[in-house]
Amino acid sequence: MDTPATLVVNNLQTQFATRAGLVKAVDQVSFSLKRGEIMGLVGESGSGKSMTGYFIMGLIDAPGKIVAGEILLQGNNLRGLSAEAMRKIRGNRIAMIFQDPMMTLNPVLRIDTQMMEAVRAHQNVSRMVAHEMSREALARVGIASPDERLQAYPHQFSGGMRQRVAIAIALLNKPDLIICDEPTTALDVTIQGQILYEMQKLCRESGTALIWITHDLSVVAGLADTVSVMYVGRIVESGTVQQVLERPRHPYTHGLISSAPSRNPRGQPLQQIPGMTPSLLNLPEGCAFRTRCVHATAECQQTPQLREIEQRMLRCYHPMRASVMEAAQ
Repeated sequence: MDTPATLVVNNLQTQFATRAGLVKAVDQVSFSLKRGEIMGLVGESGSGKSMTGYFIMGLIDAPGKIVAGEILLQGNNLRGLSAEAMRKIRGNRIAMIFQDPMMTLNPVLRIDTQMMEAVRAHQNVSRMVAHEMSREALARVGIASPDERLQAYPHQFSGGMRQRVAIAIALLNKPDLIICDEPTTALDVTIQGQILYEMQKLCRESGTALIWITHDLSVVAGLADTVSVMYVGRIVESGTVQQVLERPRHPYTHGLISSAPSRNPRGQPLQQIPGMTPSLLNLPEGCAFRTRCVHATAECQQTPQLREIEQRMLRCYHPMRASVMEAAQ
């Protein structure tokens, strides 16, 4: 019997009302995560990957809103829940780790106060138990002398240390789902590797599902089970990490991978995706990538639908063949 999905996002469509017009920040996005599964959500800046996470968390207010679709957590639709109901879910059943740790930490409260409040807001435990859980969480993310650090304020930590505290807070209640918005960007490589290991371990042991939002394909390659690639608000390719990163079929995915420094010969200029990302206020008709794609034809002026090709989902009329990709490498 198949395990029910922890999270199902079905045809999620959002928009922001601006003076210049409506912006479709997230458009027809669909994916699902099973218990313990890790998904990488990748794309250029402005592709909509962070907005997808914020809308799942219910952190976007007017002028942004969801206009269509479902967000199902353990089969329960989060769309339309009251603010009070979402507050009970956030930090307990779903948690988010932000790129800037000060979006999580209160600068005028001690770390122990903030962590213990995060525990006791959702669990009926004593202050002593909450304190011990907080100490263990700090040690888990590599913070030395956790008892001493619990007595400190956020301004007494470096940027990397603050981020580790924010990650520890997200882990406290062992939520069903954690959304990570590039949380290791400010950390050195050694600590980043430790955090990635701990996140994988948490998912395997507790069954927590994880969305890792990033532009760093190397992190996704070593962390995730599946990957979804976003371009101007839409998922253009998704599948297992091995399928997508080793044999990309969408020209945009291929361009992202080819532009990584490790894929270029020493001394040669970096490969680039031609052109610029279009404005969300003025997207080209049909496939939004067609103005930058060397494979585009007249057919691409019609909007492609996400369809299954070779055990992956793809939004493209002209998927790249293996022989074309090998010649381009």
